[in-house]
Amino acid sequence: MADTEEERRFVGPRRGQIVFALLFLGVSLFLLSQIGEQTKWMNKVKFAAQPRLWPAIGLGGMVLFSALHLWKLPRKRMVRDDWQEAKIWLVPLEFALWFLIYVWMTPIIGYLLSTILFTQVLVFRMGYRKRSYKIAGLGFAICVVVIFKSFLQVKIPGGAIYEYLPAALRNFLILNF
Repeated sequence: MADTEEERRFVGPRRGQIVFALLFLGVSLFLLSQIGEQTKWMNKVKFAAQPRLWPAIGLGGMVLFSALHLWKLPRKRMVRDDWQEAKIWLVPLEFALWFLIYVWMTPIIGYLLSTILFTQVLVFRMGYRKRSYKIAGLGFAICVVVIFKSFLQVKIPGGAIYEYLPAALRNFLILNF
């Protein structure tokens, strides 16, 4: 397909712009549709102090300007490059999923064990296969636990697995790891 004159004059990367504009417009419209459920319009309150006013203005601006952005794009059709760019944007979601698994595992197997397991899985996932990298990940995990539990005194609940240990060991692990 030949580019139009407007597409040739456009400075900057074109890939993914239509996907971004459509996603942004869709999210903006969804948020604007929820404003009646999420905010209130109160009686006997000045117009500028209404809880719904400024979110409505912000969301209305998001809808208006994302629609204008979509309208003014030089290319109005989706091409293969747009889909490839969108796939690249999804890559960080994998690491958010890893973190959610870590958060889900912590109350079950404990902070120390889940942190060690999490770092080892991520070291492997990132492609580091040497023993030295695995040891570095282990050291990092232990340092994180010691810093958070001892120095910063962050209160993280003990793992459910600790219930199967003898009382003295269970108390030690809950307090320190």
